[in-house]
Amino acid sequence: MRRESVRIAACTMAAVITFSGMKLSVHAAGDLNSVLPSAGIDYSLSSESTTSLSDMKEEVERENSSGLTASTAEISVKGTGEIPIGGMLESNTQSTISDKKIERTIVVSEGYTRDLREASNAAKLSEEEEGFKSLVIARVNNYVNVRDIPSEDGEIVGKLYDKSVGTFIEESDGWYKISSGSVEGYVKAEFCVTGDDAVSYAREVGTRIATVTTTTLYVREQPGTDSTILGMVPIEDELIVTEELDGWVKVNIEEGDGYVSTDFVNMSTEFVKAESIEEERARLEKEEAARQQARAAAAAAESKRSESASSDSGSSGSEKTYAPPSGSASGQAVVDFAMQFVGNPYVYGGTSLTNGADCSGFVMSVYSNFGVSLPHSSAADRNVGATVNGIENAQPGDIICYSGHVGIYAGNGQIVHASTSKTGIIVSSATYRSILSIRRIF
Repeated sequence: MRRESVRIAACTMAAVITFSGMKLSVHAAGDLNSVLPSAGIDYSLSSESTTSLSDMKEEVERENSSGLTASTAEISVKGTGEIPIGGMLESNTQSTISDKKIERTIVVSEGYTRDLREASNAAKLSEEEEGFKSLVIARVNNYVNVRDIPSEDGEIVGKLYDKSVGTFIEESDGWYKISSGSVEGYVKAEFCVTGDDAVSYAREVGTRIATVTTTTLYVREQPGTDSTILGMVPIEDELIVTEELDGWVKVNIEEGDGYVSTDFVNMSTEFVKAESIEEERARLEKEEAARQQARAAAAAAESKRSESASSDSGSSGSEKTYAPPSGSASGQAVVDFAMQFVGNPYVYGGTSLTNGADCSGFVMSVYSNFGVSLPHSSAADRNVGATVNGIENAQPGDIICYSGHVGIYAGNGQIVHASTSKTGIIVSSATYRSILSIRRIF
């Protein structure tokens, strides 16, 4: 007998009914309070019930005046009560099943399920857009100053960078009072958008992120557990979301666009916030200290290698060695070292430059040879070193971060990176995908 699946129409979050052999099992779980009220549905939900397929079909067909059968219809699980949805149902046939936990079965068409989901999604979208109206978003070439009073004579307390976001508090003579991060003050209204204008712009400047919450998450070619696995991503990786579906989101990884279940990610929207003058000063000092520390570590590693090379100068052997060039405390030296491993394999979770590494393992292991310790995480790499503003300002050795991926900038618009299991360690265009962040170590 062929296997068929039908969804519980009134339970977009919770239930799947599967025909397998001659048994029909119903599993329903989850809080529907955020889903069904938006479609005007009064409901109660049973937990689990099992009945024979033939009994269910006979019961449904006996009371189904439209001729739909259990094998072709959508089935929703509902307790006693009414469904005040009027013409949304193409067929609203009710069937009571005695001595079972399911008290009432509604046979409906697939179109009704779609209407429910669209109504729920529309309600969520409307709520989100209302929230966007209270944002103040900078639209400038670089940044707009945040001042302590609504006047150019006011003291500068922070900077709201281009496409950065604050929360509207009040308007005063062409100035918006905002709160953003740790900064509260006034920005010139002419350099920002808010209200209805902020709604569409917020979607443009905000980044929808799915953060992985399980040890290893499969990314599939299509939204479904039966779909082919496209790739794998580790826990805490942050993936850019390009589309949100029912229970699945479309994300971008090195292997291409794929889908992950929302059961294993935390969803969030990232906006850049204002930076106070004190925070800017502290950030610049921290970045400079990190660069000095990296240079010192690289110099110490180089000295140690030189001593080791001197003591081993009389030895012989045919095994190939991979040594960073002298004067290695520079980004170009990092690239020269990394390029020696082009052609070596990609291995998920690996850190070996010769036997196989994944993207962050490759970056980590390359920099380890220069005395610099980096995390084994492409998401965490977005916060190391110092910020570089734009690929046009990138220098050899900079770390280029993407959604679920990371590589090393090799100069001339290219990166060297551990790409996929099919390609291994290769050189690619740095802009072959959207860049999330560029970080400088030296």
